Amino acid sequence: MDYSKLDDEVLIRLIVADNADSLSELYDRYNRLVFSLALNIVGNPGTAEEITLDVFTQIWEKAGTYQPEKAKVSTWMTTITRNRSIDVLRRRKSRPERLSADLFQLPSDHLSQDENLEDNAQAALQRERVREAVAQLPEDQREALQLAFFKGYTHRQIADVLDLPLGTVKTRIRLAMGKLRKILVD
Repeated sequence: MDYSKLDDEVLIRLIVADNADSLSELYDRYNRLVFSLALNIVGNPGTAEEITLDVFTQIWEKAGTYQPEKAKVSTWMTTITRNRSIDVLRRRKSRPERLSADLFQLPSDHLSQDENLEDNAQAALQRERVREAVAQLPEDQREALQLAFFKGYTHRQIADVLDLPLGTVKTRIRLAMGKLRKILVD
């Protein structure tokens, strides 16, 4: 069987049936995406490699929990990666130095050649819309939003990093989300 021709959801169903070759194909398609996201969050290549292995181990063990009606496989995997990376940071109680990484800055080379070009173009347009919307936010709101959603900081940690009251951080994030919602709906 040529696993490279199967779509992601079929691979997940095969993983549920303990088909190791389907996990291997999923790994080949997405290991760079998972590693890059983990590296952006934790800031350490060795830790990012460990997280990548943990994510694919979790996919092998928990593939039956995937719900296609809620998200694409790639979205599900990036959520697992983000959560696992944040868990590692919290457990170690350390954070990388503040970096000036853009929100949603992910490499585009992770896309499989077999994916539908129209889907890729649509996803690229959506990412660009989000980038443009985030760029319209005031700097203070943008910074709080990036720390919360891209870096995975808690509101308390953001308040500590930015040396602001907790209520101010919560307000900035709430205002930023409201403005993004309005910009993206329009």
